[in-house]
Amino acid sequence: MDILSHGLWGSIIFGRKNKRSFWLGFTFGIAPDFLSFGILLIERLISSVITGKWQIGTGKPDLLSIPDYVSTLYNITHSFVIFIIVFVIVALYYKRPIWEMLAWPFHIFLDLFTHSTEFFPTPYLWPFPFTRVDGIPWSTPIIFFTNVFFLILIYSVYV
Repeated sequence: MDILSHGLWGSIIFGRKNKRSFWLGFTFGIAPDFLSFGILLIERLISSVITGKWQIGTGKPDLLSIPDYVSTLYNITHSFVIFIIVFVIVALYYKRPIWEMLAWPFHIFLDLFTHSTEFFPTPYLWPFPFTRVDGIPWSTPIIFFTNVFFLILIYSVYV
């Protein structure tokens, strides 16, 4: 699923208490993708400005053009195991759970069914062995437009 949709789902489901809660839900909703692909995007933007050559394309990139660190960060940020560890540590630190953080595992859940095994399948149990789920890519029109429809519907009701 696209990063903006993840943020919007995270904020409407887990961040409806107030503005701060909304943005916290949005942030945790986009965090798994931002902390992996966002770093690559920023790196390529800076390189494009420095070299004068545009290095950002549209569509699905060639897997060989993606640095290994992106896959490592993707594994970490798209794992329910890692989420649980971080959630518990944060809850212990603040002496209460931060419920907006649940936008993070919701992101992982959505990706399970909207990523195919051909391009960044969701490593939901990393670092443990897991069966890869072959979902329907979010860019498929029926998934994409259904997602947009429900986001518009839900936001028109709650905002």
